[in-house]
Amino acid sequence: MQTNVLPVGSLVDVTSYGPFRGLKGTVQMVNTIADEAEEPFCFYLVALEGTHIQEPIWFEHNEVEVAEVVASPLVDLEVNV
Repeated sequence: MQTNVLPVGSLVDVTSYGPFRGLKGTVQMVNTIADEAEEPFCFYLVALEGTHIQEPIWFEHNEVEVAEVVASPLVDLEVNV
């Protein structure tokens, strides 16, 4: 199984089974444990949105996934110069 390392600043959804499941957050830091024989194992420090917790929280790579960004139909993405 291949592990894709998310860059700092990525918007993620928490998918783990726990009190933070379903929340969104932004990756603040990435810690990777690399082994020559295996894929890297990543931990993400995530600043959560919509919670009273002020400090970012660490999650394992399998507890978060990239958030789907949906553009509003009211937003015009074309820029005319």
